[in-house]
Amino acid sequence: MIRKLLFIFTLLLCTEINSQNTVGTTFITEDVFDAYTLISVHTKAYLFDNCGQVINEWSSAYRPGNAVYLLPNGNLLRAGQVSDGSSNITFGGQGGIVELFDWDGNLLWSYLYNTNQFRQHHDIFPMPNGNILILAATALTDTEAIDAGRDPLLLSETRLYNEQIIEVEPVGIDQANVVWEWNVKDHLIQDFDDMKANHGDVGMNPGKLDINFLNGGSGAANWLHFNSIQYDEGLDQIVISSRNLSEIYIIDHSTTTAEAATSSGGTYGKGGDFLYRWGNPQSYRQGTSADRKLFGQHYPHFIADGLVDAGKLILFNNGNGRTPEFSEVFVLSPPTSASGVYDYTPNTAYGPVAIDYTYLDLSNTPSDFYSPILSSAQRLENGNTLICEGRSGEIFEIDDTDTVVWKYVNPVSNNTGAIATQGDPVPGGNSTFRAIKYATDYPAFIGRDLTPGNPIELNPDLTPCNNLSVSEFELANVKIYPNPTSDQITI
Repeated sequence: MIRKLLFIFTLLLCTEINSQNTVGTTFITEDVFDAYTLISVHTKAYLFDNCGQVINEWSSAYRPGNAVYLLPNGNLLRAGQVSDGSSNITFGGQGGIVELFDWDGNLLWSYLYNTNQFRQHHDIFPMPNGNILILAATALTDTEAIDAGRDPLLLSETRLYNEQIIEVEPVGIDQANVVWEWNVKDHLIQDFDDMKANHGDVGMNPGKLDINFLNGGSGAANWLHFNSIQYDEGLDQIVISSRNLSEIYIIDHSTTTAEAATSSGGTYGKGGDFLYRWGNPQSYRQGTSADRKLFGQHYPHFIADGLVDAGKLILFNNGNGRTPEFSEVFVLSPPTSASGVYDYTPNTAYGPVAIDYTYLDLSNTPSDFYSPILSSAQRLENGNTLICEGRSGEIFEIDDTDTVVWKYVNPVSNNTGAIATQGDPVPGGNSTFRAIKYATDYPAFIGRDLTPGNPIELNPDLTPCNNLSVSEFELANVKIYPNPTSDQITI
């Protein structure tokens, strides 16, 4: 009984539970947000609870290509990587197919967008009307690129990739109607050759992209490397991330496809030109490298209504290419004069100069918090923030004081599908593109069997969660006296 008392009093003083786990849930406290986490790794998507116990899983024939979403009706939308050689558009994040599964894992619809001329990559987005946004690269020949104003000396390959966003309406089991389209090639500018298309003053046209700005890159076909598209329904705007140029862009989705190819039309009157851009003002001649804020960022998106910092942008700033190397999470407020209308003074850089919130960890040199690729950050309903450190496959949650309240390490190799045994490292690398938490009251879970299964890892150790569960139960049923004796404790 005395040993029991000591255990309970220890729990009263410390409510966090550590473990020796190397994969799965390695750390948990009672302040973790009650939700299920979704990841896409190798040929499966996993939904698991805070103890790492699997709630559901879906199998595909394809590795990630890369994004995955759980829809409110319980269906799973996932991008997959087609590796049969049917497309010669190749770079990190390549995909090629979009699949829709029901809750039970049955394939409802699939759509190949994968040829030598175009290929889906990185991200997709489920629209509220049931349509799907698809991010794709399309190929321009070197002649087309030069005709668009590209300096031939800045072409290291025989083609250049245009970045495209299409909105498709699923049809049948493997077809789709393209109902909207936007292409960055329609919004270029250059001051290299006044005899070529898109000639103009780069510094005075921030709504367009300088085709000759490479941000220190080599001039490879994949010069932009868009890695994220996220949609805000209230604003009817799309947030885009360019990893290679270290910039984020916002465009108007309310346009027609014809308007999206021009600089007029739509709710905001600018057609498909950028409504806003941020992160690297030297790209439009309004700053130097000292003004640069972003370094290979991922997953910029508007924080949803009802959450802390709603309406602001949150992103994972990877820190790739800077010295010293470290990652951080940013929350920032684009200056606006009205909802969705961004303040801009000609011949200056877009604001803000100051960032509202930054999470970083420089307690070690080099920083332990660093992922040069992949990764994400998500604001949660209880005010916590979920962070996916993609290269290491580590997912962790922090509270509003930046205290870590939960850690999870992906136990599945994204390269081979091998699953780690508890206590061992993950064989073959466990990189994770993105992690998203869904609250337990999310509509997808209504009427579902959410009985937890086994954790993903082999030889799992649930001691951290079991101890936390015991502590919560016992603390709720214990009476504390000023000078307790063994017979004054009621369990």
